[in-house]
Amino acid sequence: MKGDSKRHGVFSLNELITTDLTSAKEFYSELLGWTFTETKTIYGNPYLVIHREGKIVGGMMLKNGNVPDDVIPCWDPYITVDDIEASAKRVEKLGGEVILLPTDIPKVGRFCVIKDPQGISLNLITYEDNK
Repeated sequence: MKGDSKRHGVFSLNELITTDLTSAKEFYSELLGWTFTETKTIYGNPYLVIHREGKIVGGMMLKNGNVPDDVIPCWDPYITVDDIEASAKRVEKLGGEVILLPTDIPKVGRFCVIKDPQGISLNLITYEDNK
């Protein structure tokens, strides 16, 4: 994750939350030419890092065991911020809600899940190598 995607306020990653990781992998591989590296979520479940032309462009994980039951399968964006703790505090001051407090992703950085004042959720992330 090098370059502009690491700047404050820029969308840096999209993550698919799915009920069928195998089918999603096959579909997007055929459709878009993506390749995958398997790793683990912070909960120890399978996670697929998506690659295109040697660059990380996203990730995929199963809904079950990784997100609350009320989350529907979807594409889930990450926006880079310079300071995850400060940004999480600003969310609440601006009328939003922090759904998941800042949490470590080993060897990646820290992220949190928020809802904006309209109730739309997304992720904020500060990358380890951006500190």
